[in-house]
Amino acid sequence: MQLQAGWIRGVKRVVSPHFNERPENEPPSLLVLHNISLPPGTFGGPWIDALFTGNLDPEADPYFAEIAHLRVSAHCLIHRDGEIVQYVPFHLRAWHAGVSCYRGREACNDFSIGIELEGTDTLPYTDAQYLALEKLTRLLIKHYPLIAEHITGHSDIAPGRKTDPGPAFDWTRFRQALTHPGCTSKQE
Repeated sequence: MQLQAGWIRGVKRVVSPHFNERPENEPPSLLVLHNISLPPGTFGGPWIDALFTGNLDPEADPYFAEIAHLRVSAHCLIHRDGEIVQYVPFHLRAWHAGVSCYRGREACNDFSIGIELEGTDTLPYTDAQYLALEKLTRLLIKHYPLIAEHITGHSDIAPGRKTDPGPAFDWTRFRQALTHPGCTSKQE
């Protein structure tokens, strides 16, 4: 994987209008992991792309009527099969964290990168997702070294409001794969 002007070369790109500039001299220094499925608990389909591009049809599902008005995005989504989709270049501010606080700093969108995993709080994530997330995280650390010590879940920066990536996310597995490059990410 390589970056070019904030975009990952060779991955699917779906450009979101839901972004803006980061504060001046504010490089990304935090990685926030999320999960998403639309409708909830359903995988596949065009709905996540539609939400992040402001084109979600509120009539396509009763749940969509509640969220179609939202102006949200993430930098990337990792599908169940490991495919990465990028919506916003990493040097820009995606709108993924909302009201948030990390170690006393509010407005986490200003200094974070948001990665969505297609999933739910309670269903296990796939081996392909862990592998893609590990590769993506290593790439981000190469370009934004402060991230290496600052990786967290949405639930940790918005406690009481958010629960993702949830108890199904195996933090130990993920962190061990990052600290032992070249080791397999598959559970033994």
